[in-house]
Amino acid sequence: MKYVIILGDGMADDPIEEINGMTPLEYAQTPVMDEMAEVSEVGLVHTIPEGMSPGSDTANLSVIGYNPEKYYSGRSPLEALSIGVDMKPTDISFRCNIVTLSEEENTYEEHRILDHSSSEISTEDAAILLDAVKKELEPLYADYKFYVGTSYRHLTIWDNGKVLPLTPPHDILGKVIGDYLPEDEVLRIMMKKSYDILVNHPINQERKAKGLNPANSLWFWGAGTRPALSSFEEKNHKKGVMISAVDLLKGIAVGAGLKNISVEGATGGLETNYEGKAEAAVKALLEDGYDFAYIHVEAPDEMGHQGSLERKIKAIEYLDSRLIKIVKDAFAANKEAVRILILPDHPTPIAKRTHVSDPVPYMLYDSSRPLENPFRYNEKEAKKSGIYVAKGHEIINHLFEK
Repeated sequence: MKYVIILGDGMADDPIEEINGMTPLEYAQTPVMDEMAEVSEVGLVHTIPEGMSPGSDTANLSVIGYNPEKYYSGRSPLEALSIGVDMKPTDISFRCNIVTLSEEENTYEEHRILDHSSSEISTEDAAILLDAVKKELEPLYADYKFYVGTSYRHLTIWDNGKVLPLTPPHDILGKVIGDYLPEDEVLRIMMKKSYDILVNHPINQERKAKGLNPANSLWFWGAGTRPALSSFEEKNHKKGVMISAVDLLKGIAVGAGLKNISVEGATGGLETNYEGKAEAAVKALLEDGYDFAYIHVEAPDEMGHQGSLERKIKAIEYLDSRLIKIVKDAFAANKEAVRILILPDHPTPIAKRTHVSDPVPYMLYDSSRPLENPFRYNEKEAKKSGIYVAKGHEIINHLFEK
């Protein structure tokens, strides 16, 4: 038996009047998931522990079997693992987004945050911009170091720092930033200086000419200390791989001892390489001797943050037709038994454009033991099923039949 988790980040949503009170998952054309649901277990799982923030960090830790209340030490430390930064016990790491602020106001505090991803800026462009900031800020603030990540997602390490409360940029889209800036003076000053450095940078002039959002400011959030995850293989007796374009997921894999598989063209955006991710998982499981694959797709979450209903529906349809179908069909063709768990990590409702803590629908498919299931795979049907997993970190036990 082989085991797969297919995670559509932020895929769950609320009913939307524009599509007759359906959710994007309910409305999307998903014939593969519809067929699988007829013979699968469908239910709800609560991936966010009570009182914790509904981030992709806590939620994905839950899904992969690590109780966030025990293992969570901050988002950016997990990303530091992915980037290859060896944090000292006294280091504090921060996520360092390159964001889009409005430009017509007179003071930094009056700017509004327009886009947490700067039109999903490429890593190549972002690296040039971060380098420009790094050259000016690191000589002034020797305790802070900047590291390039992926797309708009980067890393700052504070030597002998402290964990501070900071606001995720995707939580305040469209809002004036003054009330959400760090209380720490140095972080606040560095954000202001980054705007002065970037606002007229040639890359941003080019981006505006192309109709793209400029990447004109740093934004610090997600502070934390060095993480310490136990071995996934020792815990579950399964040898596994992680397939994701996102540093957070790659960092979880490094901490848990899973093999990261990089897929060319995997971007974390709507046009990511779905087929390449599916084929990489199939190869790892059917040819390379691995037992477990975690396939993470960021696109539904990004479309939720953008508030784009059409693109979120498209992301879910791509997940169904261009990834899930390939994985399912490959195991059928090889006559190899597989258990597949399909779910989001958290909802990212179009109307809210940020994460919420509501339970999410899951579907557990076993090719060797079909069930008679009357429920389709969406939020409403999962709730009607009456099946509820209260502790998200236990859902993996259902996959592994523990």
